[in-house]
Amino acid sequence: MATLNLTSFNPGSFILVGIPGLEQFHIWVGIPFFTIYLLALAGNGTLLYLITVDHSLHEPMFFFLSMLASADLVLCTTCVPKTLGIFWLKAQKITFPGCLTQLFFLHFSFFLDSAILLGMAFDRYMAICCPLRYTSVLTPRTIVKIMVGIVGRSFGVILPVVFLVKRLPFCKSRIIPHTYCEHIGVARLACADISINIWYGFAVPVMTIISDLVLIGISYALILHAVFHLPSRDARQKALSTCGSHVCVILIFYTPAIFSVLTHRFGHNISRTFHIIFANLYVAIPPALNPIIYGVKTKQIRDKVILLLFPKGMK
Repeated sequence: MATLNLTSFNPGSFILVGIPGLEQFHIWVGIPFFTIYLLALAGNGTLLYLITVDHSLHEPMFFFLSMLASADLVLCTTCVPKTLGIFWLKAQKITFPGCLTQLFFLHFSFFLDSAILLGMAFDRYMAICCPLRYTSVLTPRTIVKIMVGIVGRSFGVILPVVFLVKRLPFCKSRIIPHTYCEHIGVARLACADISINIWYGFAVPVMTIISDLVLIGISYALILHAVFHLPSRDARQKALSTCGSHVCVILIFYTPAIFSVLTHRFGHNISRTFHIIFANLYVAIPPALNPIIYGVKTKQIRDKVILLLFPKGMK
């Protein structure tokens, strides 16, 4: 019995199926995912390089942007390489520690992104609504404290998930109908009551998303109120242009995130194939689009990218 219990609580490895129903098309489905992943690596890597080497970008807004780029790299790198391994190399096996590690960084980067977007909204609020206090409030020391708080909150929220999964006995199927390990998908394979996993996995993301969205909404309501009271039309356009990139990124991040959380809890009539495809697009597309949005909408970033790509043409 001791051996049986030890085996149950240490499943050894799982098998990741990929996208159920599209197994015969995996080799072709992998091509766009590979392209999107390369775009995410190039875009976020370029942003991080520019912000690191260019002292004119050492401002609070760009420090938050560098954190977002780092979190996006963690998000897509946690999932996409393993997904491509399943599609192209039939590397479907993943160890239990590997599964827990992937699960942790997947959800950790999600909460990290949400907290960073809230920090960016606060940065824009201070810059537009309280410009005279901006540099005195958002000092380098304050930025570091905010960054530590963002990482600490994300770590604290997700760490219990690892232990909630680790405590479960796995004595049934070890086949996960997905391309990566995520909390509820792994917990459903357990031969034990997973009510606490389900409710923690639902309540915590919803509470976090709602609280962050409410605070972001308040920030942008105050920003819009201040913008439309600016005396200069050029100043209004500049402020709206700066905030436009943030709003686009917020919509790209939260819309699929809310859909994904709700379908996990209530979307029993949604086909598994659609859900898995959507879940994979969610971890690949936002990290690829975010640097493009900031590159197009933010003049400082756009000018630096052009200078980096065409140095002679700018002289």
